[in-house]
Amino acid sequence: MFLVLLFFIKNKSIFENSFDFTQNKEAGLIYDNTTVANLVNKDTDLDGVLDWEEGLWGTDPMKAETTEGIPDSLAIERLKVQQIAENGGQNSSLSGNGNEGTENLTETDKFSREFFSTVATLNQNGTMDQETMDKLGVSLAEKIQNSVPRKVFTILDIKIIKDDSVKAVKNYNDSFDSIFKKYPAKESAVNVLQKFAPDEDTVDSSVLSELDPIIKQTQNIINELTKINVPESLALSHLDFINGMERLAENLSDIQFYDTDVIVALSAIGQYEKNVTLLESATENLGNMIQQKLNN
Repeated sequence: MFLVLLFFIKNKSIFENSFDFTQNKEAGLIYDNTTVANLVNKDTDLDGVLDWEEGLWGTDPMKAETTEGIPDSLAIERLKVQQIAENGGQNSSLSGNGNEGTENLTETDKFSREFFSTVATLNQNGTMDQETMDKLGVSLAEKIQNSVPRKVFTILDIKIIKDDSVKAVKNYNDSFDSIFKKYPAKESAVNVLQKFAPDEDTVDSSVLSELDPIIKQTQNIINELTKINVPESLALSHLDFINGMERLAENLSDIQFYDTDVIVALSAIGQYEKNVTLLESATENLGNMIQQKLNN
């Protein structure tokens, strides 16, 4: 067990000092106490046209009919048609072409649209100043810091036995150790990440493919750990360890999106150190519980 702990300490992230993101319990961009989604999606006159978009087209967001007898939604559609005609059939409207729902957007794409929509809204309201820009910067950090785990293992995912005898615990410990011997580490994540970002000014994303065998190794270990018999008294600690490994595997996988979805990659980098620490704690706790059981 202690060899396992040493393995994860050696794989500790190099990004502790390179990235200092503000943590916040709220997910997504925050502007004062209003989420950006609410701000951007605000439709004061309930005419189906967002307030920020009405500002772009010159209609009054407080009135459903800026020109009496002509709904703003209809007036804006006419303006869009006119703009498309003037641009040779190409829709260059900031509001898009209506196909956003069918687009395969990355998290970076989604954030960019939300961010620039927010800027347009704040410009319209006359509140775009340096303080606001600073808040938007913090909001980006919060979004990066608060991604949701894709997989969370539960008690139903592991094999629990109602046997807490010394023999059962020893069998568990032997099975645990044999899994790590079966899937030995040939490269450490920290070595790959050091090559990826040797300093604050240099990034070489081509080396991130070297994380593939590490991710596969971790996933194989997780899969094996769900199949061994776990004494009931060790179940929760065993589960914490598995989920800790899953978090790291997801982090490493997401870092590989650096070139194609930088928001996802930065989020993974921002959470990696925290998740390594959580896994170290889970490993130490599980090891201590095993030792206590074996020494009884």
